[in-house]
Amino acid sequence: MEITLIGVEGMPLVGEGDDIACLIINALRGTGEDLLDGDIIVIAETVVSKAEGNIIDLEGIEPSSRALDMAKRTGKDPSLVEAILGESSEIIRIGHDFIVSETRHGFVCANAGIDESNVDDGLATPLPVNPDGSAERILKTLKEATGRELAVIISDTQGRPFREGAVGVAVGVAGLSPLWDRKGETDLYGRSLQTTRVAVADELAAAASLVMGQADEGVPAVIIRGYPWGHLRSSGGIKPLLRPREMDAFRD
Repeated sequence: MEITLIGVEGMPLVGEGDDIACLIINALRGTGEDLLDGDIIVIAETVVSKAEGNIIDLEGIEPSSRALDMAKRTGKDPSLVEAILGESSEIIRIGHDFIVSETRHGFVCANAGIDESNVDDGLATPLPVNPDGSAERILKTLKEATGRELAVIISDTQGRPFREGAVGVAVGVAGLSPLWDRKGETDLYGRSLQTTRVAVADELAAAASLVMGQADEGVPAVIIRGYPWGHLRSSGGIKPLLRPREMDAFRD
């Protein structure tokens, strides 16, 4: 198997109302590249939120008493803390310079996924309101424009418990199942797999993150070509990747 990662270069800075799918198609045309059947398009959540007008004006936020208290305990800006509270369904852990929460989508991550990078000073981008819906809309436009069989992943960069560093993860998907259950298949020694499930969407998002970068690379979308996902066609969204609360062994 050979998998190719193609950064979509030449996309302009994204603003509210922009059509992400059209920006991707135009950028690819500028480089002489075309989408092919089986391509998976991974898109950074920040540009999706910006296109949807999902921007937080931190300077316009009046922090609550709870936010002020948490700001003292964490050392974070009170306005940012208030924004985190607004995007969270539950605050799980706080400490010096960190807040771990569960977002309204069900993701457990730092700062409720709010990002202050790649936006103007005083602004921040939360995760898209409905990442699966965003992925579906982008996929629909891409398929109509190209006639190709495609899939879309909306990605974010998140830290992990018990390990240093951040990696790309999927927060929204369209066209493919994010989880591959391989139970019942056999290993190299003929033994039947009992519990193996592969977080395919996360692995693809992590691979794309290597091309996107985290600073001024200016590559908000990546084409993954060559990964065989025909057996994973689905429209079920990201939910299969989220561990149910009753199966969470790490939260109190």
